[in-house]
Amino acid sequence: MKLTLETFGGLAAVTDLRRPPKVLDTDALPETATAELTRLLEEAASTPQEKPPEHARDAMSYTLTVRTGDDVRVLEQSDAAMTPAFAELLTWLRRRFAQQ
Repeated sequence: MKLTLETFGGLAAVTDLRRPPKVLDTDALPETATAELTRLLEEAASTPQEKPPEHARDAMSYTLTVRTGDDVRVLEQSDAAMTPAFAELLTWLRRRFAQQ
């Protein structure tokens, strides 16, 4: 499984126009980490997102693309209306990216 996390917006958007996506390949992870990631992905994908408020100044938006073989799944949320499950997944991914 390969995950790509793209981040858009926020206060730094004007100065950080080329924020590169972060990529994680589960082939490089221990089995326990892959299992935990799979659980977090399933929870985030199955939790309905609330409708974001119309004005969310300087909110960050996140697009997570998950590729498993030929299957592609995209999860999108923002700081303005993020589910707890997506927030937990995002926190897990940020920790993992920091270790790379």
